Amino acid sequence: MPDRRQPDSPTDDNPFAAPPEGRPDQPWQPRSGGGGDNGDGDDRKDSDGGRGPARWDPTDPIQRRARYALLAGMWGFFFGIFGIPSVGLLLGALALYWGISALRGKPAPATAEGAPAAPTGLDALGPAARPQRTAAVSGLVTASLAILLAFSSYALQLAYKDFYVCRDDALTKSAELQCNTLLPDNLVGDVLKVRQ
Repeated sequence: MPDRRQPDSPTDDNPFAAPPEGRPDQPWQPRSGGGGDNGDGDDRKDSDGGRGPARWDPTDPIQRRARYALLAGMWGFFFGIFGIPSVGLLLGALALYWGISALRGKPAPATAEGAPAAPTGLDALGPAARPQRTAAVSGLVTASLAILLAFSSYALQLAYKDFYVCRDDALTKSAELQCNTLLPDNLVGDVLKVRQ
């Protein structure tokens, strides 16, 4: 069986290897461009020396609302799909509120010297606001879907109230099957009808 080891290349980037001959030892330094922290706990720097993307700050109410909007919108959508429209409507309304308030943010008060106010909310994060803005917009979309599902469920219950009352009052399976005559002969009727 042939030896599968690869020969060591001169450009091998092993941080634990000894330095090449004739080169003095150097103190350890973190690699640049590795995508991690720079060792002192601050945010990483871009190649041009500017600040990199900021991390999610749970103490910032704008960022928290963006995340809340996403979570509440998702769960509201799931509750709407699984047939619990009241919870879906509640979570959808909360997600709408949180998503809109995260996107708008609160304006900063003007300084005493009359200088322009510093940006706040998602605009204060600069390029790091992109994930938070995406979370807020996704929360708005899923909240809209959750509210749409809840309203369509309530609209069906109002439009076919006789069917729902008949089905809920039926004591036997045969009586429940008789309620199918109250439904129209279309796709909605096929979806709502009681199965044998």
